[in-house]
Amino acid sequence: MQLDKIVNYHKALADPTRLRMLLLLSQGELHGHALADKLNLSQPTVTHHAAKLREAALIKERRDKNTVYFKLNPEFIRANAEASLQLIFAKGAENMENESPEHSLKESVLSNFFAKDGRLRQIPAQYKKKLIALQYIVEKLEPGVVYSEKEINDFIKRFHDDFATIRREFIMHQFMYRENGQYELNPPEMWTRWDYVK
Repeated sequence: MQLDKIVNYHKALADPTRLRMLLLLSQGELHGHALADKLNLSQPTVTHHAAKLREAALIKERRDKNTVYFKLNPEFIRANAEASLQLIFAKGAENMENESPEHSLKESVLSNFFAKDGRLRQIPAQYKKKLIALQYIVEKLEPGVVYSEKEINDFIKRFHDDFATIRREFIMHQFMYRENGQYELNPPEMWTRWDYVK
């Protein structure tokens, strides 16, 4: 998963010593003893941090007899930095949603209960799935518009013949407000949230 790779990349960077090592290696290849001298660290400490950087593919190493040389892996560093920016700014919340179990459930309900023409095959019996279906339908209404009961019935009939049940469910779950036979969408903050249902 892309998210795991990016997290591992940032974990490897999240240490002052490792960042200093990368800064030194940005000037060119160095062996372990030189890094230890420049950073005023013991050889085992340098080896430990180098291993973390190598596991995250931030550096490469080569061995010449008994000496190990380290150098940056610039392509990988740049690629992961760019992937981080893409994740946060370009795809952001959409990516997170697409990776969540809630997204999978919603997609499953929409594909299983709605036909290709958009009609609801049957009202789901399971509470959470029913809320997903109701929300999908109610989102097609215009906020701020006051509907007569006939208009709401005609609207619901486009999705399912049992308009009376669905209309009642809209009110019960706070999707809509009814007064004197007129219906209006409630703000989404008032809706019964299917993703909060256990």
